[in-house]
Amino acid sequence: MATKYEDGTAGPGASSGQALWVDQDAGRRRMPDPVRESAVRAVLVVAVTLTIATIAFFLTVTGSWLALPLALCAIAGTVVATWGVLDVMITRQTWNQRYGVVSEPSSTARGRRRERRRARREVRSAPPMPRRPPERIPGRGEATGIWPPASGTGR
Repeated sequence: MATKYEDGTAGPGASSGQALWVDQDAGRRRMPDPVRESAVRAVLVVAVTLTIATIAFFLTVTGSWLALPLALCAIAGTVVATWGVLDVMITRQTWNQRYGVVSEPSSTARGRRRERRRARREVRSAPPMPRRPPERIPGRGEATGIWPPASGTGR
């Protein structure tokens, strides 16, 4: 098998053009640091809680006096583990809301904005519509089309 070291030199019996390994792209992007930290914390808490619960079960089966304190610790650990998992979900959602907005040309909102701008430009570039003179408001004593007709006395 041919080997090639990181500094580019070939090992014994290696052809000069073959690399020791080839980097492949990961299927998913790496989690943001705060989310990864809370996920690690949650996994550790869940692992410890499951271990305590298992030990509490075996102590209960054997009838040991340590069964009750460990069972209480397992119940408290379950509450803390639930908090840890919720912390991961909340941290992830918070991070996405703060930093996760991706503005791409294919975004729906951007396309709609583009259509609105295009429509406004068309309205501005279209020839102006002819303006009608404002309707004249009849003065006092003039015929307004309301029955009974004005008496003409001005009262």
